[in-house]
Amino acid sequence: ITQQLARSLFLTPERTFQRKIRELFLALKMEFILTKEQILEMYLNQIYFGQGAYGVGTASLTYFGKTLSELELPESAFLAGLLKAPNTYSPYKNYILAKKRQEHVLGRMAQAGFLTESLVRAASGTRLDFTRQSYDRVAPYFLEDVRQHLVKEYGEAMTYKGGLQVSTTLNIPMQRLAEEAVRKGLRDLDKRQGWRGPLRHEEPPETLPAEPPTVYPAFGEILEGHVVTVSDEAMTVLAHDLVGTIALPDMLWAERRLSEGESVTDAVVTPVVSATQLVEPGDVIEVSLKSTANDTIRFRLDQTPVVEGALIAIDPRTGAVRAMVGGYEFERSQFNRALLAIRQPGSAFKPIIYATAIDQGLTPATLVLDAPVVYEEEEPGKTWKPENYEKRFFGPITLREALRHSRNAATVRLLEQIGVGRVINFSQALGIRSPLSPDLSLALGSSGMTLQELTATYGVFANQGLALKPYTISLIRDQHDHILEQHVFEPSQVVSKETAYLITHMMMDVIQSGTGRRARSIGRPLAGKTGTTNSYRDAWFIGYAPNLVTGVWVGFDSVGTLGKVESGAHAALPIWTDFMRKSLNLLPVRTFAVPDGIQFVEVDRTTGTLVAEPSQGTTTEVFADGTVPHPPVHQPADPLDFYEFDQLDETVEPR
Repeated sequence: ITQQLARSLFLTPERTFQRKIRELFLALKMEFILTKEQILEMYLNQIYFGQGAYGVGTASLTYFGKTLSELELPESAFLAGLLKAPNTYSPYKNYILAKKRQEHVLGRMAQAGFLTESLVRAASGTRLDFTRQSYDRVAPYFLEDVRQHLVKEYGEAMTYKGGLQVSTTLNIPMQRLAEEAVRKGLRDLDKRQGWRGPLRHEEPPETLPAEPPTVYPAFGEILEGHVVTVSDEAMTVLAHDLVGTIALPDMLWAERRLSEGESVTDAVVTPVVSATQLVEPGDVIEVSLKSTANDTIRFRLDQTPVVEGALIAIDPRTGAVRAMVGGYEFERSQFNRALLAIRQPGSAFKPIIYATAIDQGLTPATLVLDAPVVYEEEEPGKTWKPENYEKRFFGPITLREALRHSRNAATVRLLEQIGVGRVINFSQALGIRSPLSPDLSLALGSSGMTLQELTATYGVFANQGLALKPYTISLIRDQHDHILEQHVFEPSQVVSKETAYLITHMMMDVIQSGTGRRARSIGRPLAGKTGTTNSYRDAWFIGYAPNLVTGVWVGFDSVGTLGKVESGAHAALPIWTDFMRKSLNLLPVRTFAVPDGIQFVEVDRTTGTLVAEPSQGTTTEVFADGTVPHPPVHQPADPLDFYEFDQLDETVEPR
């Protein structure tokens, strides 16, 4: 208990050997200074009980709507049992398992001499009636970040008992939308990956509930259910004291099946034509409530995702964090992936490279060669050959075209042309603090960074080149109304307005006709970029409107593939689109401001050269003053078919 308290009060959630040593040292120091009773009191007053409840007093209100002094023995025993695993023993997910845990606690109390057998029997036979304080569950990752800041800056006593008044940047309607979008997106992805089968097999209760529960589960909430009967067309399930059916159409997604320990790429596909293919009576499965119409309970076959995800939404004009989701479920894992997970961004890093090129005087119409190239690595005999997603090359293309369709080979050549050092310096000016690989693999997003870090850099582009420093606390006052802390926005131009607008205009094309086109249906001025890493381990989408920048990451905590075709556009973009479509309805429509030093000029769509008149093969391009190309002095040759060229491996020499 002392080690858990030390970890919660003083240490970050990192998982390292060094943290474990510090945890042990702090626990020994606490044992020396405090009595066992004091340690237990502190532990119970701040430990996590699930459902967003920190401390036993808050847990009492959350689960039962009562103060601690009002709790009866059965309720107190439940809270004591909950501490071991709040997510596992959540009564909202599995009432039967929660009740068994409570009965175990009562039995242990009897063994220790605190209760008589008659009291244990009476308490075990008492039905637990739970309330649902949903407001306590809003933004757990955001609030935990705020809590850690307060404890670090002002100490535990001031944080919990000092009467601090804390004003945060959280937008509660947006936060709810963010949580809904992440949950839906991860559940949809998890179903595409495959069904993992029943959780276990155990006999259901001998008697079924005579009355429905006092609190119904929310529609869509995942519950554990016992299979009672099975036929070809349906199965009968007992879940949360409700007896209902799952019809065949509500289990068809389970045609992709995974065995324990298998990768998602190993799923076996067998069409579901009968419920008997999937379960047998006594199996425990996961379900969600579909409807209660006409007093008929209907469930869906469901599954808690193993895959994780994160979302952060920031006001680019100030840096105020409006919404934050650090994982699928805070009760399952308090590790905040929006702030702490360091992951490779893949192509989501490319806009920084293209913005560096623009800042160096190149234009969206500048040609770059998308052609095969081989680089020698430091290890003797090893080479690296960047490939495009389509496994082919496209010859000379404009920078706009290269970014729109995320051409890897062209981006590597561009990075080689402008210099790795320049890109690293430019990245640091934008606010990137994670170490960056000083080699050409940087073009493909090989350097790890956090979601908040990269999202904030996109915010610089959204805010016309002004530095963006995300923050969650706007004001802190003490109990006497004295200001202890106040955020002050200090604008600093780190990128020119022209560069910020040009890269924004290029990323608007990504959404209009490139890898992010699924977001086009939102119907607002938007810019953004997808990101996918090798073997589909990470999926990203970061994008923005003038008044909101949002980043989404999806992946496994451990190294593992999301599955073939689960790219940023397929796994992360749907979450981003769902959130932004609804969140932008809460904000006024804004367009990206055009700086004074920008010109709109008609150019050849393929070559990027100036043309006299618009035609079918031309497009309106944007340029900073002084970078408009000169008219061509002769007709350029037709581009070479570099896909055919790539088939002649002997023509490609290592560099």
